[in-house]
Amino acid sequence: MTPAAQTVESPEPSEHARALADQARKDRRPITAITLGDPAGVGPEIVVGTVCDPSVYECARPFVIGNRKALDRAAKMAGKELVINEISEPEEAKFEFGIVDLLDTGVHSDADIEFGKIQREAQLQAYSYLEKAIELGNQGRLHAVSTAPTHKEGMMEAGVRYPGQTEIFQNLTHSKYALTMFHVHKLRVFFLSRHVSLRDAVDFVTKEHVLDFLRNIHEEFERIGFDNPSIAVAGLNPHNGDNGMFGREEIEELEPAVVAARAEGIRARGPFPGDSIFAFSLDGRHDAILSLYHDQGHIACKTLDFEKAITLTLGLPFMRSSVDHGTAYDIAGKGVANTGSMVEATRVCAEFALRKLDGEARRAARA
Repeated sequence: MTPAAQTVESPEPSEHARALADQARKDRRPITAITLGDPAGVGPEIVVGTVCDPSVYECARPFVIGNRKALDRAAKMAGKELVINEISEPEEAKFEFGIVDLLDTGVHSDADIEFGKIQREAQLQAYSYLEKAIELGNQGRLHAVSTAPTHKEGMMEAGVRYPGQTEIFQNLTHSKYALTMFHVHKLRVFFLSRHVSLRDAVDFVTKEHVLDFLRNIHEEFERIGFDNPSIAVAGLNPHNGDNGMFGREEIEELEPAVVAARAEGIRARGPFPGDSIFAFSLDGRHDAILSLYHDQGHIACKTLDFEKAITLTLGLPFMRSSVDHGTAYDIAGKGVANTGSMVEATRVCAEFALRKLDGEARRAARA
């Protein structure tokens, strides 16, 4: 059985899970797993930097899912002496700054992993961290997962038949969708399509697809406390097509989708020209933006602030975040990886997890 064929059960929330949620709401610090990522990449380095940042413990109760050997190696490289509390369950964690709670999955724990190379043992380790985090999240024993980068090609070579971490989380949580959202300052950007060619992305711009995304964004934002959120839709063609001179997608697909969404009570806006929608939204006038393809939204967010741009995944039973960079094999093991994005990903993930927990409490109170 390949790793991708495995599934994780999703039981109804237990009394224990409800108690953990109540505690997180009271303490204002959700339980947050930090996965180590590909041990041949920069994941262990940026995780060490994250657990050594006191601001993370102010907004979260973090613990690491990873490998002791990889964590110790990264700490030595960074000149850090970690006090590690090895745990087998998150309930054994201390959640205290200065103590790193570590849950080791035991998968290829003794393997000698070289930096900067695809290795089967490293990929299976990285997958096991995600699988364990999802298992605990499905059980309600954590509220957020901040993921260090994995290597898509390496995962595929190791037998993991998903194109990326987002797809792993969606499938193993049995979620009907997993919405990728970039978060940087006041910009919150979703993507109609992601890991497809630009030619295929254009074909994906249909009224049906856009309307479906608007419904899902609206639902998820209401779940995390945005009352009647404003969702702006980006245009596809130069100058929004200039009344059909440079393309008719705005007229035939995007405008009808926005009109249909508004008829359903969704506060959709646009389409707005793709070259200005992000600049005009820096003040937070829209709660979310729906960009139409991968680079349209990525370029805007990463240009604004590369280190603060992070990814959130909405639609799961818990909140999930990741950094907006890869395994960086070219600098792995050199001690020069910047930890800022991982710290930000963990902090923002905890913030949105708390919003999700508060929203659940409000809905339960109204029921």
